Amino acid sequence: MGIAADIAIIIVAALLGGLVAQKLGQPLILGYILAGVLVGPHTGGVTVSDVHGIELLAEIGVALLLFAIGLEFSFKELRPVRRIALLGTPIQLILTIAYGCAIGRLLGWPWLPSVWLGALISLSSTMVLLKTLMGQGRLGSLSSRVMIGMLIVQDLAVVPLMIVLPQLGQPTFDLSSLAWAAAKAAGFLALMVLAGTRLIPRLMALIANWNSRELFLLAVTAIGLGVGYATHLFGLSFAFGAFVACMVLGESDYSHQALSDVVPLRDLFGLLFFVSVGMLLDPAFLWANWSAILLLVVLVSLGKGLILGALTRLFGYGNSAPLAVGLGLFQIGEFSFVLARVGLGSQSISGEQFSLVLSATIATMLLTPLVSGLTSPLYALFRRWVPREPMQTIQLPDTGLRGHVVIAGAGRVGRHVALVLKRLEQEFVVIELDPRRVEQAREAGFPVVYGDASQEVVLRAAGVDQAQLLLITAPVIASARLIVYQARRLNPGLRMVARAEGLEQMRWLQDHGVDEVVQPEFEAGLEITRQALICLHIPPPQIQRFTDAVRRELYAPLYQNSGAYLTLAQLQQAASQLELTWLAIPASSPAVDHSIAELAIRTRTGASVVGLLRDGVLHPNPTADHRLAAGDLVGVLGTPEQLAAFQALLEIP
Repeated sequence: MGIAADIAIIIVAALLGGLVAQKLGQPLILGYILAGVLVGPHTGGVTVSDVHGIELLAEIGVALLLFAIGLEFSFKELRPVRRIALLGTPIQLILTIAYGCAIGRLLGWPWLPSVWLGALISLSSTMVLLKTLMGQGRLGSLSSRVMIGMLIVQDLAVVPLMIVLPQLGQPTFDLSSLAWAAAKAAGFLALMVLAGTRLIPRLMALIANWNSRELFLLAVTAIGLGVGYATHLFGLSFAFGAFVACMVLGESDYSHQALSDVVPLRDLFGLLFFVSVGMLLDPAFLWANWSAILLLVVLVSLGKGLILGALTRLFGYGNSAPLAVGLGLFQIGEFSFVLARVGLGSQSISGEQFSLVLSATIATMLLTPLVSGLTSPLYALFRRWVPREPMQTIQLPDTGLRGHVVIAGAGRVGRHVALVLKRLEQEFVVIELDPRRVEQAREAGFPVVYGDASQEVVLRAAGVDQAQLLLITAPVIASARLIVYQARRLNPGLRMVARAEGLEQMRWLQDHGVDEVVQPEFEAGLEITRQALICLHIPPPQIQRFTDAVRRELYAPLYQNSGAYLTLAQLQQAASQLELTWLAIPASSPAVDHSIAELAIRTRTGASVVGLLRDGVLHPNPTADHRLAAGDLVGVLGTPEQLAAFQALLEIP
């Protein structure tokens, strides 16, 4: 069957490899590479017959990988860590490339493969790191934001590296040829942006109006691969063209739909790419060169980790962040496979050098969860010998903190809570990482600790070990989990109130000792439902019974664990069944010049007059002999039915 049989073999093998990787808690791409080794030409057994044909299909996978990067890229994700991401990452790439050149020369490689080695080890793995952070529950921490920001810029750097590096191996290479390649890339980019902003949005709008999902997917794929082929004819990289196309399409209104449609296609062709990488890996080579592979893994891990950690510290991130970044990004990334294939195709690196780098890449990926998990114990050991760094605090009381409230987050929710506590003259401290919000809190007169609330040193600076209550306002469950874990360890008796976005998050927080959990989206949904039922003329008591039942069902675990919460809920339910309404007495009302006792308001309607406003003077709890006059504003307390009876008795429209 030719290539059709080869694709079937690859997909089945990739499924088995993916299942093994998932079972072992590893990224799927490692399973795909393992599948490629098993069906490759070096292992025997079931073997792919047309390796070259699969490699051609794998080029489409590379193009679609870069295509999706451009669609997913957002400068908003870089905003909190923009300095280290946009300035620190290029410095890291340059330093790591230089370090890689030194390693290559140490191994006896010529200068050109040494430069390629430096470029290959300069990139880290987005897939592996995200999988590791999610597994460790550290996805919302400060160090994770730094790492993700740097990874985004590293992924973008693949494109210029794919343009520049092949030029280094040209026999006629000089600075003018490199400048000419850069000029061609810039010219093509300008041409694409000019044409794309005018033609592509109109084309996508026309296709979207036809409401054909199949045609929309075909158009998106044709744009990406078609522009890639155009760049190939232009003398540039096929993958670079796909990246340019996605950047243009990403600015349109159809980028999100385009990404959702392309992702399955990207994953399928990406699978072919990683399997094709595995086909090039020879197990016999691993056995024969294990010492060289081990040396490369050790040198890359130590050197790259030190570069990343030092840069993180130089950009002002203290405490455990430099250690976490160094231990999290030391590995060689999946886009190094893309670059290595380009280097192999241009004969800039040999097959043996490719296999050496490929083996080291897989080894560092496998080591990432283990090495990254050493962050906390190593930092604790480090703190035994080095004193803690002073925390930046603003307006904290000089007398110390005890029995106060700690608010984790100075966003809208945290700021409102702080305002209420300040008016009630309750002691509290706000923890915030965003410098802009820290400045707003300082201007409002709040005591603030600048830092990441998921870090032990920050919580200690806020006095959480002496606090009586912790309020976690962050909506991200990963951050909330870290804060809960650290706070509970520092103060086992601390009461905590947290914010959750879904039932699963709410249950996790309840199971891990959070006393009270609030779901803003749920409460907003209930209020919208209540307003809709009112518009549908459903009786108010029936609406109230329905909303109370839904709320009791959701918050049942809280009612069971906290008697105070149950009492508060019952009081809120009782208050909602009584309405205080102010009604004006018209001149035509039979109540004019009659006392409350003469009208027998309480006996005849069940409602109670609790206030009376006349000529701007409030008379609270008027006596039974108080006479009503035209124009009086009467405050009446009762159920909706009692208020309706009161209006009928006094003939109030």
